[in-house]
Amino acid sequence: MSYIKDNFMLKNKTAEKLYFNYAKDMPIIDYHCHLPEKQILENKPFNDIFEIWLSGDHYKWRLMRNYGIDEEYITGNKSNKEKFTTYCKVLSTAFGNPLYHWSQVELKEFFNCELEINEENAEQIWDWCNEYIKINDTTPQKLIEQSNVKYVFTTNEIFDDLTTFTKIAKKGYKFKVIPAFRADKIMNIEAEKYNEFVDKLGDIKTLNELENAIEERLKEFIKAGCVAADIALQAVCPVTEKADANKVFVKRRNGENVTEEESNTFKGYLTYFLFKLYAKYNIATELHVGAMRNNNSVMLKKLGLDTGYDSIAEDNSIKYMSRLFDRLNSENSLPKTIVFNLNPKMNTEIMTLIGSFQSGEAKGKLQYGPAWWFLDNKAGMYKHLEDLTATGHIGAFVGMLTDSRSFLSYPRHHYFRRILCSYLGELIENGEMTNDTEFVGKVVKDICYNNAINYFGVE
Repeated sequence: MSYIKDNFMLKNKTAEKLYFNYAKDMPIIDYHCHLPEKQILENKPFNDIFEIWLSGDHYKWRLMRNYGIDEEYITGNKSNKEKFTTYCKVLSTAFGNPLYHWSQVELKEFFNCELEINEENAEQIWDWCNEYIKINDTTPQKLIEQSNVKYVFTTNEIFDDLTTFTKIAKKGYKFKVIPAFRADKIMNIEAEKYNEFVDKLGDIKTLNELENAIEERLKEFIKAGCVAADIALQAVCPVTEKADANKVFVKRRNGENVTEEESNTFKGYLTYFLFKLYAKYNIATELHVGAMRNNNSVMLKKLGLDTGYDSIAEDNSIKYMSRLFDRLNSENSLPKTIVFNLNPKMNTEIMTLIGSFQSGEAKGKLQYGPAWWFLDNKAGMYKHLEDLTATGHIGAFVGMLTDSRSFLSYPRHHYFRRILCSYLGELIENGEMTNDTEFVGKVVKDICYNNAINYFGVE
């Protein structure tokens, strides 16, 4: 039997009361994820547990690589069953890794299987889950609804086909799928295929024309229900002059390569432009910083983007973030913003910075986003909560997301909720805060769901 018990990660009776009475049954708003909307629309039954569990999940791929597993058993030509059983073997000794917990919880919650995941049980788990998938006709819709998800914000590039969302809306699902606007492929001017991406927006020769095209696409996203946009940067660049950015853009459009300095000139201006645009249309902005991407050029060439070869960056761009926010605020163009930070050394720097730009426009207008990517684990979440409560206001926090490509990732919300309730439960039992659990329970409900609903204005 699994080691996962009802009181998993709940350190005391107060934590249990907060979780089971207030957090557990709250719906989920997944305001940043990478689920494929076309797969949600098609809603085809899965063929086996590998398709749901391991296909496309680079969190699990990295764990297998760290154990020395040959790539053939990860993204290569080995059978689905061989890849699955290999993962079970690897997971059995990954003590302390969040996947050690998540995978076991996913098995229990989605397939009613409580066998402990290891090499010995792998074949029995494979047969059990595949039989469950077959009997229950398991589809993306069923998995999302089973998780009590009400809103899914997929992350979509500026040129993506939006008709998919119109078609999903007609399906009558118990949840809504909404596109979040992302212009990263138009931002990353140094990329090899940059001009191909810009060409998808039309015959664009100048920065003025690019800005107009971006705004027109944003309007189309808004028609499809968009209320959020995403910007991913390794570091925030200094805001530069439009004329300088235009020179870099024209140079790149003429087929020339750009230097790192020129790339930063362009990114600095375009980041500023995007923030102003999002403020104009009341689009909440999700700024992700601190990821150093595509470290392994050999595997990038072999497998492409988003395959598990990214890491935490060392860059400290807090000064430029401050100048960006200050300029936007001075121009009355600072949108609601969630800052997702991947380098934990920068937690309090960013937390105290966003506290300098709050206003009555929204509860927690500027948010310190939840522990993200390499930090969405027990240690990262506790540190996030400690830094958030020490220098901010937990009552305004918009809570957890999945940031995932897997339809089985929703137990991460409950992983977070258990940690949240344990954190507050310890404070209560230590006599460091009110012991009015009904009052605290309302705050827990707000963090789990209500604050995000109000922040994004989707109900």
